[in-house]
Amino acid sequence: MGGSSYRVWRTNFHTLCVWNRTVGATMKIMRFERITIGRDQMGGVPCIRGLRIPVATVVKMLAARMTEEEILASYPDLVQDDIREALQFAATAVFERELPVLT
Repeated sequence: MGGSSYRVWRTNFHTLCVWNRTVGATMKIMRFERITIGRDQMGGVPCIRGLRIPVATVVKMLAARMTEEEILASYPDLVQDDIREALQFAATAVFERELPVLT
């Protein structure tokens, strides 16, 4: 079974850090201005700008081939930059985690 040589964690509500095991170095990889995570907000689920709109909900809508216009119509509190940052957050979270290799 293989895996990435990276470990990811959050230092605050906006910054993810990565520790590269190969070189033994830590680096900040992304600052998310529009993504909030808090225990008092939906049990710590990453949400958009403190709203009760989870990042996963927006990503699922994109995966279902909804257009940005359709998403914005469904959630009038969102703006286009919210959708883009939700997708970037999801991509970063998946890319930087250790995942088992399925054979």
